[in-house]
Amino acid sequence: MSVPHDHYLTFVSSEILDETLAFHAKGNYTVHKTTQHASTLHHIPKKTLEELTGNELPLNILNNELSDKALNLPTLKAGHHLKRNESCDHFTESNLNFGTIKSLVSPLLTKNEHPYKRGYPSGGALYPIEVFLVNLGNKIFQWPSDCNALHLLPSSRTFEIHSPGIDSNKLSQAILPKESTIGTPALALIYLAYLPKALFKYRYRGYRLALMEAGSMYMLIDLRCKELSLNSRPWSGFTDHEVTKNLDLNPALFIPLCIQFVG
Repeated sequence: MSVPHDHYLTFVSSEILDETLAFHAKGNYTVHKTTQHASTLHHIPKKTLEELTGNELPLNILNNELSDKALNLPTLKAGHHLKRNESCDHFTESNLNFGTIKSLVSPLLTKNEHPYKRGYPSGGALYPIEVFLVNLGNKIFQWPSDCNALHLLPSSRTFEIHSPGIDSNKLSQAILPKESTIGTPALALIYLAYLPKALFKYRYRGYRLALMEAGSMYMLIDLRCKELSLNSRPWSGFTDHEVTKNLDLNPALFIPLCIQFVG
């Protein structure tokens, strides 16, 4: 069953929508060459950053029993289907085929035996995350449209051209600024939360569930990339408004949570 996206607004409190947008905005920042000389995320020294990242968090510092062999845990064996590849630090120039892209998103589609259930969990089966696939730099052969952005329709198991007038160059620049050192990925998946769908049932808690769902989705795609011998990397180096504006979406209703590069 398909429901017009604006129908959800009928059941959403404007106060909850405004407060959620205001909270989400606190996590925004601008990635642009005109401001990079005068802005910084923090003043933490490089050495301290290295000490603070990639660590576990022991809570019982007075009685440390981690040396007990009975508590030791096995790791996944090499080649295990859940043993993910490392995130790609730098994408080299490469081309993909659209047939590969169709295979890539199969874990996000509805299941045959359950027409409303998909390949990942969703609180209350709300599915508030919308996925757009962007052909970066025309590196994907047999892309089916002149528009470089396609919207995934998981229940229909197809793509739609949301807005044929999208400027591909501006959209690519919003996703991957020229100053980036990530290289040249071929594809970007954009995970956006459609707030009326996220909030109408669970109110504020729906925002938390949307974040959880986006994480489930990009982890599935990460594992699917391994299976298809593709490189993958989640990416947050973008400005929210630039992404929604260049996708021709309403920034008061759609908020980008994460971008995932594939190449």
